[in-house]
Amino acid sequence: MVPMLCRSVFRFSVIVAVIGLLVTSLAAGAQQDSTKRGRKYKSPPPTARIEVTVLRDVNGKPIENAAVIFHPMEGERDKGNMELKTSEEGKAIIDVLPIGDTVRLQVIAKGFQTYGADYKIDRASLAIEIKMKRPGEQYSIYKAHPEANEGGKSPNAEKPTTPAQPK
Repeated sequence: MVPMLCRSVFRFSVIVAVIGLLVTSLAAGAQQDSTKRGRKYKSPPPTARIEVTVLRDVNGKPIENAAVIFHPMEGERDKGNMELKTSEEGKAIIDVLPIGDTVRLQVIAKGFQTYGADYKIDRASLAIEIKMKRPGEQYSIYKAHPEANEGGKSPNAEKPTTPAQPK
């Protein structure tokens, strides 16, 4: 009975050793063939540091707590937005926008007109100074606006002359 037990233990250990060799050889083969498997690391694109300074138009003093909103654009499509508030010095700094992108900048401050413009991020550091204006008078179609264009024409354009009526 003891020799039979020794034989079965020997056979079991041989089978375990063969299985272990197969598993390790398969694992080593999988590690060598890493060109076809796994995710490739792609480094993020270089980003720009954008510093926006928001000032009053009248006296040049900074506007605190103004909302500075960045809308990264992809063609004509908005890819989302990132909003910052200005500090006591009227500054908002962002450094996550990739160089080469276009961003639509919007500034909203209580008691001032909303500002908006598109900027192309073409260098590693960009400083933007925005002078906020107080709201103007509400535009009315019932009031005369001599400085406004009529029908897409400039105000100084000659008026067409009417041909003379034959008598």
